[in-house]
Amino acid sequence: MSEKAARRLSGMFQRISFAINSEKDHLSELDGAIGDADHGITMALGFMAVNAELAKVDLDHTLPSEIFTIAASAFLDAVGASTGPLYATAFRRAAQALKQDESLSASGQAAIVEAMTAGIQQRGKGQRGDKTMLDAWVPATEAAVSARANDVGIPEMWNRIVEAAETGANSTRSMVAARGRAARLGERSLGHVDPGAASAVIILLAMKDTFADCGVGD
Repeated sequence: MSEKAARRLSGMFQRISFAINSEKDHLSELDGAIGDADHGITMALGFMAVNAELAKVDLDHTLPSEIFTIAASAFLDAVGASTGPLYATAFRRAAQALKQDESLSASGQAAIVEAMTAGIQQRGKGQRGDKTMLDAWVPATEAAVSARANDVGIPEMWNRIVEAAETGANSTRSMVAARGRAARLGERSLGHVDPGAASAVIILLAMKDTFADCGVGD
């Protein structure tokens, strides 16, 4: 039922917020090596704002797609930096995808990951290999699409998504940044994990914890 799905998504954003807040100092340390040292704080503020808005919502009369629409507006209002528009677009694209399947089926969950990545790519004009959050999101999407095509169960699908994202994020250590503030450092950005990719893994882990025990239609 859609109201159960709306509650699950609200819980998902609470998990994400808690996880990001727990790791915000680490994320800001990563950002300090190649950016402005504020990524953890920025992400924590964004997801706290999302949860503040969702707390006002009657989840028994809200569609899952509307949860993502609310999240998009709240995150963008709270985070004016480049990360704000990127995740706001990601959430809007996820909302559009969920309108096709409000039940959070395995296919719907895969579509959320795919849509979020498409939104980030659309807004940021980046690609895999630029040393950005897309180095985690793109492989995560590839894993989700492959799992959906092969009718893989939900827990295993999320295992594959998170594993692919972690591998992708770790690979940024050997990359030279091509986009964002880190691009100004050139070769000096080598040897550092991209903070956006690291926070993407945290988000996907929280999504995994939310959905791994999710039955079709739940």
